[in-house]
Amino acid sequence: MENNTAGQMNDFLHNLDASCSLLIAGAYLLGSIPFGLLIGKAHGVDIREQGSGNIGATNLGRALGKRWAFAAFLLDFAKGIVPVLIARKLLGAESSGQDLVPILAGSASILGHTFPIFLRFKGGKGVATTFGVIAAVALPAALAAGLAWIILYLTTRTVSIASLAAGITLPLGTCFLDPPTPLSHLVFSIAVACLIFIRHRKNISRILRGEEFTFKKKTSDGPAAKKNGSEKGGQP
Repeated sequence: MENNTAGQMNDFLHNLDASCSLLIAGAYLLGSIPFGLLIGKAHGVDIREQGSGNIGATNLGRALGKRWAFAAFLLDFAKGIVPVLIARKLLGAESSGQDLVPILAGSASILGHTFPIFLRFKGGKGVATTFGVIAAVALPAALAAGLAWIILYLTTRTVSIASLAAGITLPLGTCFLDPPTPLSHLVFSIAVACLIFIRHRKNISRILRGEEFTFKKKTSDGPAAKKNGSEKGGQP
């Protein structure tokens, strides 16, 4: 198996031409587009100055509501799925890079979202974009992670806990729900799960302290959201 993997890597490097390099670079630039920030700006709001200061859909939702949060999620999701599908289309089924190049394109998009060149490399958590990439690479794993997110969010009303649960589910789903699992897919799913945890390290600290932000159902007596920590610090 090791010899086969090494052979695939050698073939991949040999066939990594300029078009593949441009595709990966384009995926990074696409990932760097801060849709959440742009939607906020279009409504006269800089979400970097609201709530957690994060440019993702969750913080946008706090500033503008669920409708725009969902729009930002879909756009960030598209940033992940589109480069992978384009890479597969361009390479074709018989290409030696049919597994690695799409994953590299998807990885570039995720890195673009989390470290965007347009915002001095200060980006979002990358969960929605990761979902998009996994949906194109291993759809059963993406569905399992999405189900885990929904269950944990409905149970805890805490976006960060739901995202961490989805991160744990991704490599498990890739390994057990989509056999035979290419080594590149498994390594990628583990890597993005680690990235999700790294990007949520402050949230994890707040969860352990009982200070993490949670969304509560709307009531007639109060707002829809409740925070256990500080206004700036208790946000995912």
